[in-house]
Amino acid sequence: MELFRLEHKKLWRKNSTRICVLLCLLYCVGVGSFLVYQWTIYGSAKENYGGRNFDGYENIRSCQDYSRKYEVLTDETLQEWVRNFKNLYAQLEEDRKMYGKENLETVHKVGNSDLHTVNGWLRTLYPELERPDMLGVTVMSDYVETEKLIGLYERRDKAVDTFLEINNQTGAERDYLLRINEKVQEPFSWKWTEGWSNILGNTVSGLGTVMALFLAVVLSALFAGEWHDNTSPLLLTTKNGWKKLAAAKIQTGIAFTLELFTMVAAGTIVLQLVFLGTEGWDMPIQMVKMIAIAPMNMLQAEIYEFAFTLLGAIGYAGVVMLFSAFCKNHVAALLFSLAAAYGPMTIHNRVPVFMEKVFDLLPLVGSGADVFRTNTFHFFGHYIWSPYLLIWVPFVIGVLCLFPAVRGWARRMRV
Repeated sequence: MELFRLEHKKLWRKNSTRICVLLCLLYCVGVGSFLVYQWTIYGSAKENYGGRNFDGYENIRSCQDYSRKYEVLTDETLQEWVRNFKNLYAQLEEDRKMYGKENLETVHKVGNSDLHTVNGWLRTLYPELERPDMLGVTVMSDYVETEKLIGLYERRDKAVDTFLEINNQTGAERDYLLRINEKVQEPFSWKWTEGWSNILGNTVSGLGTVMALFLAVVLSALFAGEWHDNTSPLLLTTKNGWKKLAAAKIQTGIAFTLELFTMVAAGTIVLQLVFLGTEGWDMPIQMVKMIAIAPMNMLQAEIYEFAFTLLGAIGYAGVVMLFSAFCKNHVAALLFSLAAAYGPMTIHNRVPVFMEKVFDLLPLVGSGADVFRTNTFHFFGHYIWSPYLLIWVPFVIGVLCLFPAVRGWARRMRV
């Protein structure tokens, strides 16, 4: 324990460690959360759409107020939403004709109406009502015939089935995925959706991509740095020996990973509670993506994505420490570590589907947002929904890397 404490203290004394932690927090919490909520995404639109105001907190409350009146997603509430939206849009057009510009208050009401989410539902569930001549001119909810928006949940089932067929997921695979979809409870509760869409689609699911950079910088020098500092002869003479030292370094690397994740996760959660509160946590994730098959609500999906990032980060830490143990040059260890994460990310969409699935299993390469998808793995005649594997396999890979890391460190120490 004393050796671990000394190694841990040594790691945190480095300026590079402190700078990496600070930059990671600034990017994930400051830019990725605070500025997104208060300004870049949820600030109200300026006149003539010339950017956004720094009033996200108040604007989010207006968005939540607008959607609160619908409560449950049914044919009737969807039709009511569309009628209300058409009235708002008509008011914008009238203002343009009378005054030559839009009324800013009406613009804000249109922007706060969950516009993008609902139009996504319409395109998915009522594709035959979409007019090609109106693409890029106006949104679907502005011209769709309200009385034709019926059979919402039957259409959702049909949309899921059609998507699986287009995706060539038929036979046993289709049946397996539809059995998961059968657990989705209807009707769906309806609150403001775009906030949760950003949390699950960007904020939490993107944490691992950012953390990989800073974990690589800090942990790549954990073992290799001893060669850079010419301390290896001294270590061979210590009473603890290389085995205890290697164990202490591995514990330090895992502890640092947990500490960095905790700081980043705590910051994003606190800001989420401040700006969004807890409203809408019990909405099904289908309110974000109608053809999602997971029987999860927003809170469950967020917990999954945080767990995915944490276990993936620990797995990636194991990979980085393996490279650090085998490389005498910590720069080489850093480059290998970065390549292990960002290399597969870069070519992910340029390789066959089989290789995409293999890359998704690597630490911090896949995405927790797979809960919205229908990807599967096929083993020994059985299908497994990808989120079941993506959360555990990267962690196991990292743990398995620790054993050769210790042996590699021992071999180099004896040379």
